[in-house]
Amino acid sequence: MSISQEALFKIALNLEDPWYIKTIDFSAEGKQLDIHVDFEPGSKFPCAKCGNTGCSVHDTIERTWRHLNFFQFKTYIHCRVPRTICEDCGVKQSKVPWARKGSGFTLLMDSLIVLMAQYMTVTAIAEMIDEHDTRIWRVLQHYVAEARSNEDFSMVKSIGVDETSRAKGHKYVSVFIDLDESRVIHVCEGKDASTIGSFKDDLEQHNGSSENIENFCCDMSPAFISGIENSFPNASITFDKFHVMKLMNEAVDKVRREEQSHNALLKRTRYIWLKNPENLTANQNKMLTPLKSIRLKTMRAYNIKLALRDFWSYEYRKSAEDYLKRWYYWATHSRLDPVIECAKMIKNHWNGVTNYIKTKIDNGILEGTNSLIQAAKDSARGFRSTKNFITTIYLRTGKLKFNLPT
Repeated sequence: MSISQEALFKIALNLEDPWYIKTIDFSAEGKQLDIHVDFEPGSKFPCAKCGNTGCSVHDTIERTWRHLNFFQFKTYIHCRVPRTICEDCGVKQSKVPWARKGSGFTLLMDSLIVLMAQYMTVTAIAEMIDEHDTRIWRVLQHYVAEARSNEDFSMVKSIGVDETSRAKGHKYVSVFIDLDESRVIHVCEGKDASTIGSFKDDLEQHNGSSENIENFCCDMSPAFISGIENSFPNASITFDKFHVMKLMNEAVDKVRREEQSHNALLKRTRYIWLKNPENLTANQNKMLTPLKSIRLKTMRAYNIKLALRDFWSYEYRKSAEDYLKRWYYWATHSRLDPVIECAKMIKNHWNGVTNYIKTKIDNGILEGTNSLIQAAKDSARGFRSTKNFITTIYLRTGKLKFNLPT
């Protein structure tokens, strides 16, 4: 049994009556396939606003949509879209089954774009399908917003927050992650206390409650601390151990830089002191060994750092606090100003640091998420707008459930 090409494309496009394929134009020279869709005379359609059935056609509007390529050929669907007369709503443009309202792409093309954008840059997608990237961004923003509108945060209890820049030296965004589900659930511009308020509003718009948040993990930013204390009264703050160790590493590096100015042995040794011993390369271990026998301020600072690292392995809070008190005494009597400054910073945030022993939460998951964000940022070579950057973060790290046609 043979089948006409019009009937074949009607099946492929999943068209149902009263829609049918009127004509098909193929240009090998122009590398383009044009499919013209029409509806049967006298057809009636549901009202696009209220859904009333049996509305008569008032007039039509010519529309065109980009469809999936037919092999290497660009494919377009053309149709005169009916505008119907509804007794209740007046004249309204009908919905078509192959595209969403206001889109210049078919639903299947939308689906392909969203799937590719989770692994590719928008620039690469635009080049591949030969479309301007602004059209791609509009598709992505629509589906991300739609997927997020269906999110349910009623079970969210533990949150990690950190900031990241859109591009080097550019605006920052704050990223909030559900630590139990390891997924980003909110992104907003800025890195001040207002970002915490933004997260609270978004949480409550998705069936969540500020009173249900039990734990917050963040750095020692005064803005984050004040925002959490004001907006999440039941939340316990745990300061991220990676941030605390980063402060300690910065103190060690300051000591090294000061000492290096009059000790040439410390030149080109920066990364030795920033790494943990088990992560040193064979060459770095070889460089470190002779330095251990020299009375170096940098070595003292390094040993204090390694001692602080041991704090995180304690199981019981009292034992951990006793250990941290001894470490604090050692650090503040080291006669190393950067180390003393770091120790006092930890003392000023004592509860948040020692809360780790109880909560065992940190932003390690968020650090991994940040790696994905940085990879996307680097591959895109920056984003023209913060809105696009935020859309990409949700796409890559939000674990969103998209309602895509197949």
